[in-house]
Amino acid sequence: MNRMIYLKNVTTLRLQEEKCSGCGVCLTVCPHDVLIPNNGKVRVQNYDACMECGACSRNCPTGAITVKSGVGCAAAVINAALGRKKDSCCCVIEEKDSAADSKNIGKTCC
Repeated sequence: MNRMIYLKNVTTLRLQEEKCSGCGVCLTVCPHDVLIPNNGKVRVQNYDACMECGACSRNCPTGAITVKSGVGCAAAVINAALGRKKDSCCCVIEEKDSAADSKNIGKTCC
């Protein structure tokens, strides 16, 4: 099976290898095997496979990994799951459904 690729060169994932303790928690929680073991630490194997769920950064005990969760493809998946009409990104602006609020416009997330 081919590896999942989301959007090329857009992920917010960052790894500071000097902070990495090599605990491997990120390897366990990453749903797409973005990270791999590397000489007692980890390294990013495939940035483009990252869906920016944030599991790695939330579980990293040393703060070696950062990612802005809820942006990019992850936001598109969440918006679609919530039934939003526009699911392409977090910055989509939709009109409210209520006729009484027809002039009000709200941001769909964030």
